[in-house]
This record gives sequence, structure tokens and C-alpha cells, in this order.
Amino acid sequence: MVYCVMKNPTPIFPGFHLQTLRRKPRSEQQKLADKLALLQRKSFKQIGEIFEKFIPKTLLKPESEGVMSRRRLFSKENTFWAFFSQVLDADGGCKEVVRKLQSYASLKGIAFPSSSTASYCTARKKLDIRTLTDIFTHTARQQDRAPRTGRLKNRRVIVVDGTGVSMPDTIENQEVWPQSASQKPGCGFPTARICACFSLTSGALLNYALGNKKSHELRLFRQLWDIFKPGDIFLGDKGFCSYFDIARLQERGVDSVVTLARRAPVRMLRSLKKLGTDDLLITWQRPVYNTSLAYSKEQRESLPAELTLRQIRVSVPYPGFRVQHFYIVTTLLDAIQYPATELADLYFQRWDVELFFRDIKTTMGMDVLRCQTPEMIRKEILMHFIAYNCIRQLMSEAAQEADLAVRKISFKGSLQALRNWEPHLNQAKVSRTERLRLMDDLYEAMTDTPIRQRPGRSEPRCRKRRPKNYELMTVPRHAMKEIHHRNRYRANNA
Repeated sequence: MVYCVMKNPTPIFPGFHLQTLRRKPRSEQQKLADKLALLQRKSFKQIGEIFEKFIPKTLLKPESEGVMSRRRLFSKENTFWAFFSQVLDADGGCKEVVRKLQSYASLKGIAFPSSSTASYCTARKKLDIRTLTDIFTHTARQQDRAPRTGRLKNRRVIVVDGTGVSMPDTIENQEVWPQSASQKPGCGFPTARICACFSLTSGALLNYALGNKKSHELRLFRQLWDIFKPGDIFLGDKGFCSYFDIARLQERGVDSVVTLARRAPVRMLRSLKKLGTDDLLITWQRPVYNTSLAYSKEQRESLPAELTLRQIRVSVPYPGFRVQHFYIVTTLLDAIQYPATELADLYFQRWDVELFFRDIKTTMGMDVLRCQTPEMIRKEILMHFIAYNCIRQLMSEAAQEADLAVRKISFKGSLQALRNWEPHLNQAKVSRTERLRLMDDLYEAMTDTPIRQRPGRSEPRCRKRRPKNYELMTVPRHAMKEIHHRNRYRANNA
């Protein structure tokens, strides 16, 4: 008997043809292969369904050859989103990623994967740090499109500050980021210094430099000058009050607003002009060269002989602050376009950078890093910054939807909402309409409780809750002898 193959003559049913009716039943092995393929595609892209619009897909494509070129369970894309999800989780451990994979496999009726984290950790090591750097740069550039506040002639304000993070006490980490010299070997932890540039309007992290305990914030800051564009305003505390930096940034068309430090305030009799109450036009002479300066004698000679600056004395009317007044120096010389009260208020907003670091270090858990090698420490820091910028971008979109200032939206509240919305947004059966509705609800949850603005509120840097009175580790672990009845001793006397 001869069978003829009939082509489908009906264009409105392109998938209906006789060959399908006579197709052999699919084996259990083929069905299992399809389920495994689904596991590879969807299990680690759950969080990516929300944030993939902020990250170009071209950067997550498999490599043409070599490492990360094969389509495995931990492919380049899956590994990135697994790492991304890990830094967002409240636990933040590698085991959390494996548990997500196991729960997804259980939901789909697929063979239960191993609980070992070896495969995932190996895949993380294969992620190219250049790829992560490109992704971070892309997320930082996206924030430049954020709407400006209209203040200070609508100029972009970049606030700069430094912070420190600790990490596991391994030999490799100690070689790159040694512990403090006051700590005994085996009793401390490696410490890295980070100098970062943030957008004051959106809170996005634009660029950063990484160093060790010997790296001063000014030295790290000079590695970040390329982030500034002509017309930007640099905002910093007294640690960044430097003749060299103010002059070099001014040559780039960047104005500075910093707290006066290392120089005595100029009195009115020695000023060039009085611009207003506690507002003087002054000059600074080029500093005398000495070997302790962080620049060479040739660089010092290339600086202008003097700088014309503006000195503003700011009074603090709020109780609880450490000072009653302080001085600001700035290259914004026009007192009409840039009133002293507006610049004083701008400097009060500099405290926001401390909150930005708190969001990254405390809320996201980057204060104590987890990786064991310098290479993975750098990747872990980069991934935290990528996730932070993506959340900031999501907050900006939610603020625009609610017609609300983005600084009134809680970062911690947004992260909590995201963690609880994620499982519902990434179900396989959720339609596009339902997904859009869930996203609208997510935006509403992020903006329905704006942060109450309390200007002048005292924020002392101290802890109210006392630590537990365990004895301190003052010798290496192998030589440590625990004191019996330690609750009778104070921690500082142990």
C-alpha cells in the first residue's frame, strides 16, 4: 500500500497536517530531555524576567568557543541570573541557588538535582569579569537618563565617598587586602577600601575604585575622574578638600562643592569680595611641594598659581549635630545663580551617600563578603553593584508611575516587595496581561508608603544595642583557649 503525503492547503491551520497524526509516540527519554531543557531555560531566569530589560541580552549570549560556549544547565545566562538572585536573597548563600533549582525541578516533576554547590561555584568562576564590568557600565549609563530635579540650573550632581568591606580570612585575600596592622595574625579579616561615585538624584552607582587599607580615598577618587562630564557638580566631604583635585576637575569643566579642611577659613578682611552674609569670594595659593603629597613636583608646577573660590559659612540650627557651623568651599562663584542657602541645602543632602552605602552593605548584605579568592571577591562586588543599580532603575520607573520623587521611595521596602513578588511573576502559566497587572501592583507596593522627610533629624553614628559579652579572639584559632564561665567576664577584658 502506498501512502501519499498531503500538504496542508489551509493557511489558517499551519500546524495541522497528516504527518502529525501518524507521528510515533515520544519516548520517556525524549520527554525527560524536554523537561531538562525547560529546567535549563527557566529555572535561573526567574529574576531575569523583571530585570532583563535593564541588561542587554547580547552580553549574556554564549561564547563562540571555549569557556561558557556550551549550553549546559549552568550556562552563561543562567549562571549570571543565579548569581544576581543570590545577592538579592536574604540568605545570600550558594546553597540558596541550588535549593531554588531543586524546588523548580520538583514543581515540574523532574529528577531531583544534587544538593552540592560545586557545579554552581565552578560556573561562577568561569564568568568573565569583563562581561560583568560591561553590564555594570550599561546599568550606570542608563541612570543618566533619569529626570533631573531642576535645581542648580538642572546640572548633574555626583556625590563621592568611601567605605570599607571585610571578607573571609584566606591567604589569597590577605595578600591583596591585608588586615589592620593593629590586629594579630589569624585574629583579623582582610579589608578592602571602596571609593564610589553616586548620582545624587537617582542614587545610582556610576563608577567605583577598589583598593586596600593603604589606598586613601583621594587616590582612589582620581581613578574615577572620567565619569565626570563638563557641567557636572562634584559633591564631597572634607576628605576630598584638595587644591590639586579642585583645580584638575575645574580644568575638565566640573565644579566642586566640598567641606573646608586642612586650611584655615579666610577672614573677610583678606577676601576679594563679600557676596553676602557669611559668603566670601577668596583665593587659595598653590600649596608648597613636599614629599608627602600624592602627586609629583612636575604635576604641582602644572597647577595654576592660585584658585578663585567661594567660601560659605553654614550654621547648623538643629540640636544634636556634632558642629554648630562649618565652611563650604566651591567653584560656583555666581551668588545670584547659586545662592548660599541652596548650596548649604545641597551639602546637607550629601548625607544621602551614607544611606546609599547602607542600602548596599546592610540591606543587600555586602558588608561582609563571602568569596574565598580575590578574583571572586571582585566579581561579588560587581554583582552587588549591578543588582543595586537595577533596583534603583526599578524604583525610578515606579516613582514616575506614581509621580513621586525617587528619594521618597524606600530601598529596603522595594527589595522586600521584589523578593515576595518574584515567585508569582515567574510562574510558567502567567499570561502577559496578568504579568503587567502584577508589575503594576509591584510598583504600587513600592510607592504606597513614601519615606517621611525629616530635615535636621540627628543621626548619631553609634549603636544602642550592646554586643554579647563573649570574649574576644586575641590569638589565632588553633592557640585559642576558651575561658570557662565567660559570662562573668566583660568582652574587653577577656
